[in-house]
Amino acid sequence: MKLIAESGSTRTEWALIDGDCVTEHIFTEGINPFFQSRREISRSVRLGLPEHFFRKRFEQVFFYGAGCSSPERKGIIGASLVAQFKSPIEVESDLLAAARGLLKNEAGIACILGTGSNSCFYDGKNITRNVRSLGYVLGDEGSGAVLGKLFLADCLKGLAPAALIETFYEKFRISADDALESVYSRPFPNRFLSTFSYFLNEHLDSEYVYDLVSQNLRSFFVRSVTQYDYQNYPIRFVGSVAYNYSSVLHQVAKEFGIVIDNIVESPMNGLVEYHTQNISPISHF
Repeated sequence: MKLIAESGSTRTEWALIDGDCVTEHIFTEGINPFFQSRREISRSVRLGLPEHFFRKRFEQVFFYGAGCSSPERKGIIGASLVAQFKSPIEVESDLLAAARGLLKNEAGIACILGTGSNSCFYDGKNITRNVRSLGYVLGDEGSGAVLGKLFLADCLKGLAPAALIETFYEKFRISADDALESVYSRPFPNRFLSTFSYFLNEHLDSEYVYDLVSQNLRSFFVRSVTQYDYQNYPIRFVGSVAYNYSSVLHQVAKEFGIVIDNIVESPMNGLVEYHTQNISPISHF
């Protein structure tokens, strides 16, 4: 029996696998070692999952997560999980989850557009090149956090259409001071900003919104995708923004001569297939 977890900054998706079948599928809050301590991660896992998960002895626990790009950050997650599950743990980045889930053993370019954004070239086994995402302050083009940041700034400066601003404030019931407090003083500002991308998706028929979304996606192609050998390999996308704005994403891709052959909201189905067909090395946490 294996346990697979794929975590972004907003939510964690868990799949319990027996043989080649998923027996349980659960969502909990996002986990990110950049923003959470080992103790906080352990508490999140313990409170989020059913108690019987902690009474099982897993053959392997595979955890893929945002912020798991360095040995130090992987160690924080690994120590937290091994204390909970008492099982062998493998911790990898959410980018490798995207690559394995989207491409399996095929070479290509894997892209994440969710709360944050990222991309890589994957040779069928390993990530061999990565244009750094840099987070929502310096990068993360195409992401929900950046889309929300741009829209919120336009609202606060009165640059978005008046009717849209009014609808926005009616829906979210927040003041300018509340918004600034959430961005600059409260935990997980990227999660907060990303929630506004769902509001924008409801108003995609607005010329202002369509232009905002398409320009944000265009920036992702210019600053990330075109730095790879994108004309000779498949390009596939995963994430809530990619999935919810798939029609706009296809249109923007055409501007670069790109045909996207797969867009999924979550890499989990692909990861389940990957881990039921591949033997992965065990990390020692």
